[in-house]
Amino acid sequence: MFENLSDRLERSFKILKGEGKITEINIAETLKDVRRALLDADVNYKVAKQFTDTVKQKALGMNVLTAVKPGQMMVKIVHDELAELMGGEAAELRLENKPAVILMSGLQGSGKTTFSGKLANMLRSRKNRRPLLVACDVYRPAAIEQLKVVGEQIGVPVYSEDGNKNVVEIAQNALREAKARSYDTVIVDTAGRLAVDEQMMDEIARLKAAINPDETLFVVDSMTGQDAVNTAKEFNDRLDFDGVVLTKLDGDTRGGAALSIRTVVTKPIKFVGTGEKMEAIDVFHPSRMADRILGMGDIVSLVERAQQQYDEEEARRLQKKIQKNKFGFDDFLSQIHQIKKMGNLKDLASMIPGVGKAIKDVDIDDDAFKSIEAIIQSMTPKERSNPEILNTSRRQRIARGSGTNIQEVNRLIKQFDQMRKMMKMMTGGGAQQMMKNMRGMRRN
Repeated sequence: MFENLSDRLERSFKILKGEGKITEINIAETLKDVRRALLDADVNYKVAKQFTDTVKQKALGMNVLTAVKPGQMMVKIVHDELAELMGGEAAELRLENKPAVILMSGLQGSGKTTFSGKLANMLRSRKNRRPLLVACDVYRPAAIEQLKVVGEQIGVPVYSEDGNKNVVEIAQNALREAKARSYDTVIVDTAGRLAVDEQMMDEIARLKAAINPDETLFVVDSMTGQDAVNTAKEFNDRLDFDGVVLTKLDGDTRGGAALSIRTVVTKPIKFVGTGEKMEAIDVFHPSRMADRILGMGDIVSLVERAQQQYDEEEARRLQKKIQKNKFGFDDFLSQIHQIKKMGNLKDLASMIPGVGKAIKDVDIDDDAFKSIEAIIQSMTPKERSNPEILNTSRRQRIARGSGTNIQEVNRLIKQFDQMRKMMKMMTGGGAQQMMKNMRGMRRN
């Protein structure tokens, strides 16, 4: 996401490269290009104009900082204003009642049902809460069944009432069920329509009044661009929701919704969906998103995702195996599965500073590990534990069994062997020895 905007902004800043200072003339040319870039990204016109006017005022007021190059100064100002435009700080969920109630709203196809599951999964795994999903989409065929499938996938129960079309009654009964069974969070999935209509708005307004939710979230497909902002305004006028959820930010979107929606509805973006997996949900951090828009990466979010999959006990067990040179293909396969749980591979790579631009035209398939997994799964348990026994005939059998060729098998085994030697060196005394050798090389 935001790749086109990032490129355009980078070109805009080059106008100032080599200039001695920021002046009315050179900044006017730069900001004209910045405004065009924002409009091409489907940012609301008034928002884009207000943004560039603010940047201009701040930039002209900072001429005293002669030690900083104009281009660098402009990047800093634009970064800070982008973060402010998107809300400044991350907005937390308020879950005070017992049980706390979260009401989901939005148009059909925005991803409400899937996001309800992602949110329930996040609250259960990261916040140690006991969520209950409630099926109040009683119109869309198979909507209740879809929520049940999602609930089963993440291990969260779903409350539904077959044949009952009264959503207020269903939600109130679900609250009684949650209290009786000690669920501390109730997430209510509601019906959407293909477009905003009076019947839909009236129903969800009555539902909100009846259950008095701690949080009402508006879920919107970010790929709909400026339409997403207009729809958000209509919902907010009727519902006065508490926050926005942007789904499908991993898609081919220009990003205008993320940059406009906060200004237009004056409500924070609270979460973003970044993929189809149940783990693909992030708290929205405006400053980190500004980093990514300007090509600075987002190493903090990358580390957070890694920590969510990090198991200290498993790490200690692996360290012992590495030190004894017992790290095998089963352990390697386990590490691959942990990486895959972190999310879309291209999205992860783009969080590393400097990498996003380098891989923008590279197609990184989420099935990139498929052939590696097939090769490892074609090995016997003995071969996975003892890679040393993988002779030519065994390798040929593994290639046939995995649908690959002998060259791919050889390459994987060679890379695995090199990685294992490096890991052993880094976890044992090798790291200290390597540093000593480097110091010795400098003296020589």
